[in-house]
Amino acid sequence: MYIAIIGCGIVGAAIAYELSQVPGLKITVFDQKPPAQASTGAALGVLMGIISHKTKGKAWRMREQSIAIYEEWVPKLEAVSGRKIPFNRQGILMLLTPEDPPNPPYQGGLNSNPPYQGGQGGLQWENLAAIRAKQGWQLEVWDTAKLKQACPQLNAEQITGAVYSPCDRQLDPTTLTLALVDAAMSNGVSFKFGVEVNGFSPLSMNSEEVCQYVETSAGKISVDKVIISAGLGSTALTAQLNQKIDIRPVLGQAIHFHVGHALGNPDFQPAITGDDVHIVPCGAGIVPATDYWVGATVEFPNTDGYSLPPDTELLKSVKQQAISFCPELKNATITRTWSGLRPRPEGRPAPIIEKLPGYSNILVATGHYRNGVLLAPATAVTIREMIISNI
Repeated sequence: MYIAIIGCGIVGAAIAYELSQVPGLKITVFDQKPPAQASTGAALGVLMGIISHKTKGKAWRMREQSIAIYEEWVPKLEAVSGRKIPFNRQGILMLLTPEDPPNPPYQGGLNSNPPYQGGQGGLQWENLAAIRAKQGWQLEVWDTAKLKQACPQLNAEQITGAVYSPCDRQLDPTTLTLALVDAAMSNGVSFKFGVEVNGFSPLSMNSEEVCQYVETSAGKISVDKVIISAGLGSTALTAQLNQKIDIRPVLGQAIHFHVGHALGNPDFQPAITGDDVHIVPCGAGIVPATDYWVGATVEFPNTDGYSLPPDTELLKSVKQQAISFCPELKNATITRTWSGLRPRPEGRPAPIIEKLPGYSNILVATGHYRNGVLLAPATAVTIREMIISNI
């Protein structure tokens, strides 16, 4: 079976790697740019799975599945590719502030420990911790004394408590994507970078169309299945097939701080998040942390769907929020700022993983918005299952 994958961000690369392990598939990946150049290169790689509020349904299952798969993937990919993937296994620490949502009524019976009383939102986290325990995962709800002991760099006056998720992770999306490409290539996948997809050659068959060829700037390729995983580029591709999936760009900005040493305890360097601001140690798990990413803004497009120029005031507010959490950042050197676009579906939930309407052999895996890195493994497994079911 001949399969064409269009797009080689982290989602496309993950699909290629997963499918490369299925016997009998001949896979070609097309991208007009080198791998990990678009939305993947605009991600901090914070994998908020266990600490998310999703507790059931597909949204939770994909998060849980991805967190588990990453534990298997990273050592395998490092061995095959020879790349060292920055993979922070020290968890995610979410800071609670007075602006967190009010407490829901406490029902009792969910946790043998007394409910957390350290500020608004505490009981909902106790309830979630109890649910996660039943699901086989760990969450810890900390008071300010515990937080100050573990992370002395944080300003406790701005924080009412914290939730620690030791099973969540943070990684470098670009290095991971390159490792996925290396591993898929070693399994026989062909990658065509710098090649543009210009169109499709469908053939009518009963009530659905069948795409027989993908037309590219390097020629025409015969296909049995097509997978569109092109992020923001998916809109134009699906429009060519008269089934336009509207993906809008949401801009994000981040700041790179050089501190020169680890903030707080050098042996405890989780990704820290609060009020949707992330403080992420760079290269965690490989070298002692001396630099940190802070971000990212969420900047929606105009009414026509076009991205607006980066909002300098919004980035400044993210910076100030990070400094209020961690005052030592005020004295750090800003080495660079960064911006990138994330693909958000218009008028429907993210992500979009489905058969393209009207076509029997075209699948879509796109529009992951801010969770492309988190959900890439589960997306790849879902696509593999959809492919295998038709073999």
